Amino acid sequence: MFEPSSYDALTTAAVGAAILLTAWLPMLLKRLPLSLPIVAMAAGYAAMPLLWPEDAVRAAYRPDVVERLTEFVILVALMGAGLRIKRPLSWRGWVSTLLMIVVAMPLTIAGMAALCWRLAGFSLASAILIGAALAPTDPVLAAEVQAKPPGEEEGGEVRFVLTSEAGLNDGAAFPFVLLAIALTATSFQSTWQEWLLSDVLLRIFVGGAVGFLSGWCFGILAFKIPGLELAKTGDGLVAVGVTLISYGATEALGGYGFLAVFIAAVTLRATDRGHGFHAAMAEFSEQIERILMVLIMLVFGATLRWGLLAPLSWRDILVGLLFLLVVRPLSGWASLASSPIPTAAKGLVAFFGIRGLGTIYYLAFAVSRANFEDVDRIWALSAFVVLCSVVLHGVSASPIMSWVDRRRARIRQAGDR
Repeated sequence: MFEPSSYDALTTAAVGAAILLTAWLPMLLKRLPLSLPIVAMAAGYAAMPLLWPEDAVRAAYRPDVVERLTEFVILVALMGAGLRIKRPLSWRGWVSTLLMIVVAMPLTIAGMAALCWRLAGFSLASAILIGAALAPTDPVLAAEVQAKPPGEEEGGEVRFVLTSEAGLNDGAAFPFVLLAIALTATSFQSTWQEWLLSDVLLRIFVGGAVGFLSGWCFGILAFKIPGLELAKTGDGLVAVGVTLISYGATEALGGYGFLAVFIAAVTLRATDRGHGFHAAMAEFSEQIERILMVLIMLVFGATLRWGLLAPLSWRDILVGLLFLLVVRPLSGWASLASSPIPTAAKGLVAFFGIRGLGTIYYLAFAVSRANFEDVDRIWALSAFVVLCSVVLHGVSASPIMSWVDRRRARIRQAGDR
């Protein structure tokens, strides 16, 4: 048995190994149908339980700890995603993203909630929570399908829609998480008006407004004031400052901070789209994001070893597979029916609805604030979907997106002739 100081030393060594993994493995995995989250999760499953006892792993996966850690990594990922968006705001350019947020997300939540309620036997509140937690495309684990970094070409419709959807839908899912929390204490009939006016309309408006103002103000500070330009520092740490200020101000005013951070990043990029400082900020954000993601996935893998999936029933497994293979793809495809993007792009956007750290955050947020029935089953079903998504989308993302990029290059070359 190790002394407590030994665990501290092992934790320090594990963090160092995780940092090395984030820098080294992407180069090795570049030509393989694997992703960094898959390797981190597998390493956590195989190695961490051998070094730490079950109580230590479970302590690291407490809802309050998980909520804060995933909250920060999502914020950093949202800033990085927003900085990748070079496209100006227009109806035609953003209509596919809006359809995924306004149509696909509610359909996805409703479809999953119905399956959880009627097929798996969850309470209505628990069913809505699961649907809301699983609906958003994850901005952290979806890095391989996102738009390319600042300074490179955007990467086409599939990458743009998945990046912008991942940036906006974390804020758009929050009203449904709050609805699930409200339903644990009262009936839907007595809360829906307050929910619609406050949790949907007002909080989204505040998040959008504060995000825009934050991005615009920081854009002026970064690029427009002679002699005081933040961009001259060349320090990507500025991105973290902008992220935390935007998030904190929005949350203090009662808005959705996730939404504000992404909009602030898009607005900041729009103030001077071609400036090289965006690349420095995006790169720094990505490095922090990858380190924290690896640490979280290591612990996630260890909890799988220690029985996180034990409460699953065959009905839960069926519901999880139906969500990944039917509910999300059909909801995405139906929502894009009127979109101008090519048919193949619609199919890929609908398929790559990657689940991940956002799901873990929403569950930790909700169960810390309300008493849901069957909490262990909620975690188990959601973790099963995240596990399947990490493997399914992680294995397929690299070869499919490489094919998409090659196809776009051939089309562009043919058009230049």
